[in-house]
Amino acid sequence: MRRRVRGGDREAFAQLYEEFADVVYNHALRMTGDWSAAEDIMSETFLAAWRNRGKVREDGGTLLPWLLGIATHKADNVRRSVRRRQLFLARQPRPAPMEDFAPQAVGRIDDVRRLRAVQASLGRLRRHEREVLALCVWSGLDYRQTAEALGVSVGTVRSRLSRTRKKLARLTEENMEPPTARGEMTSAAAIAAVPARKELT
Repeated sequence: MRRRVRGGDREAFAQLYEEFADVVYNHALRMTGDWSAAEDIMSETFLAAWRNRGKVREDGGTLLPWLLGIATHKADNVRRSVRRRQLFLARQPRPAPMEDFAPQAVGRIDDVRRLRAVQASLGRLRRHEREVLALCVWSGLDYRQTAEALGVSVGTVRSRLSRTRKKLARLTEENMEPPTARGEMTSAAAIAAVPARKELT
């Protein structure tokens, strides 16, 4: 697959897209908290991958770490853009709030509330902490693949992940809003407790 993608085989690249588009999209969504931005990042990731296919080494395993490395860079650009836009909007008069009580919207609103709680915690993490969490925990890359995606050593990935999971657990306790329904998880800290996939040997 690496050799075919490097050589510009369109069928191989289409196969790569079919296999990993959803994974890249989910990674982008977790990094940004925005469905629309995640779709854009996914498209830009594969476009950048096609343009830079000549940089792919012919030896190695799955190309997922390479793709997620590109997506992580794109997501960081989006986050910086969002922060600039938020600073601008914060200086503008706010419109009167309008609540949507449509029953069909309840589930989506609740999802957004939980996602915002996680994003509030992620926003207080450093860039390298967000990246290792998203790649190693949420996207399921092992330590070696995460190291490849970020261009760091396996030992660095291990130590960053350990510290980040503890920090995220503490931050999410501070940021989580009260539950709106009985039985709902009251903390997003469980996200940080998800075990990372063991390193392949």
